[in-house]
Amino acid sequence: MSDPSRKKVSLNQLPDTEKLSKIVQRAEEHQRSKATDSAHPPSLSSDMQNQHPSALLPPADWPIERKLVHGKVVAALKKVYDPEIPVDIYELGLIYGIDIDAENKVKIQMTLTSPGCPVAGTLPREVETKVEAIDEVLEATVDLVWDPPWSRERMSEAAMMALGML
Repeated sequence: MSDPSRKKVSLNQLPDTEKLSKIVQRAEEHQRSKATDSAHPPSLSSDMQNQHPSALLPPADWPIERKLVHGKVVAALKKVYDPEIPVDIYELGLIYGIDIDAENKVKIQMTLTSPGCPVAGTLPREVETKVEAIDEVLEATVDLVWDPPWSRERMSEAAMMALGML
């Protein structure tokens, strides 16, 4: 049940930093509520590779500045599209992990829809370039992984809706 004393604020009304802070706050609240509903709360461990993008939340113990950078990285990933599918790579579930160290070096684990994907040589570099364009990011590296293989179950509901699968 929602708190009637909480005023609803549209994210479009907030400056970018405030938007990212609000998104991080909402994600943390969502993560906490899921953790209380489950005996196994979500984390950024290797078992997360089997989950879709909504599970790629920053760890709760990260400082707010790093969580804000994480939000900007996710926003940058949502601007990269698979050339054959009109959905961004984040919602498609091609991103398996996002790690940001204390120096704001970003390491991304991602896959492709298939090993024979024609953009296997260019898409990872495009991801690095978009993430490195974020002012706070010192450098970005992408590790292309194939295990576990990508499947439709990794897609978010938004991706499935965009592709008419729901």
